[in-house]
Amino acid sequence: MKDFDNIPALMADIGARAKAASAVLASASAERKHAALIGAADAVWKTREAIIAANLLDLEYGRNKGLSDAMMDRLMLDEEHIQGIVDGLRSVAEQADPVGEILAQWDMPSGLNIRRVRTPLGVIGVIYESRPNVTADAGALCLKSGNAVILRGGSESFHSSGAIHSAMVDGAVKAGLPADGIQLVPTRDRAAVQEMLTMTDAIDVIVPRGGKGLVGLVQREARVPVFAHLEGIVHIFVDAAADPAKTLDVVLNAKTRRTGICGSAECLLIHKDVIDTIGQDLVRALIDAGVEVRAEGAVAEITGTTPATADDFGQEFLDMIIAAKVVEDCDAAIAHIRTFGSNHTDCIMTEDDRAAAQFFSQLDSAILMRNASTQFADGGEFGMGAEIGIATGKMHARGPVGAAQLTSFKYLVEGDGATRA
Repeated sequence: MKDFDNIPALMADIGARAKAASAVLASASAERKHAALIGAADAVWKTREAIIAANLLDLEYGRNKGLSDAMMDRLMLDEEHIQGIVDGLRSVAEQADPVGEILAQWDMPSGLNIRRVRTPLGVIGVIYESRPNVTADAGALCLKSGNAVILRGGSESFHSSGAIHSAMVDGAVKAGLPADGIQLVPTRDRAAVQEMLTMTDAIDVIVPRGGKGLVGLVQREARVPVFAHLEGIVHIFVDAAADPAKTLDVVLNAKTRRTGICGSAECLLIHKDVIDTIGQDLVRALIDAGVEVRAEGAVAEITGTTPATADDFGQEFLDMIIAAKVVEDCDAAIAHIRTFGSNHTDCIMTEDDRAAAQFFSQLDSAILMRNASTQFADGGEFGMGAEIGIATGKMHARGPVGAAQLTSFKYLVEGDGATRA
């Protein structure tokens, strides 16, 4: 039993074991990794009653802590959610193994043959809040990409994450892979997070997945490189050339399907030419669906809206709330998004190809959409099976971070006795 009173020693031991396991996983065969993930999926389903029982403890903890309804929704696991975890594990298992993929190959006049191939990053630290399914998603993607992972779940999901982690380890061990390749920090103590941020000898990259407070802390204090997953301040711009039926369906889905996920729409921008037509119908439909529309300008004249404050724009509500305003044109919508967005996901509703092209070229969010619900901002919906987060930075990985994004590359150079003049 580890001495949890000595967090630095605990984390140093976890880091050393992860580093050793990463050397094994880096060269593990595709077949063995596939078997580990299928085994993990089977173990999750087999132990679903224990996972749900553990989750009930977490839900009680969350209620006592005063978590919002949206955060409780993120935390809750039932049999349907567990089936989703199982499906995600199986989907990642069936993907092509990224390790060793040849990204480019060429010959030089010197006689050298050069290949650039994918290689694992090493040890990945994942720090996340509330959502216990991240334990499976992150563990699966790291294993698939030949990386060891150190998981530090939120205090709210402590028991659920532990139960899912046990199933993940069961799958790995039965496939002949090291148990230390998927480790879960066994304490709620926040000092463990502080240790992870400075473990440059053991951890190669940190992935924070959570609210602005968590991500800001990691970005400020980490000495380990970071794949930042900032909050989803997601905008939808309804252009003058928007199709009314498509717009109604897409915006309602983007806001109301699940309000607690990072792809949920948080701000609605309506072109001035359609505020009296599409805009009126859309805002009334949102209100009828139970959404609080915090409106500015002409939108605020619609019955049932609530006056917006300056703080409502640039806010991630994660609730049945949306900010809304009229904009002059596509230029004004782009300017607003540049000012208040988080470079996560933004959408334009339009049948005008030129407007869509302008929106796509002049904004630099990790995900830009046209005529599609922002709730699709998810690795599973991008064909990745799962994702470890939505990276909003500009270095290395961007958008949904799947197995391929958890690799770097190296050069393999071969000659036939080649010497340099």
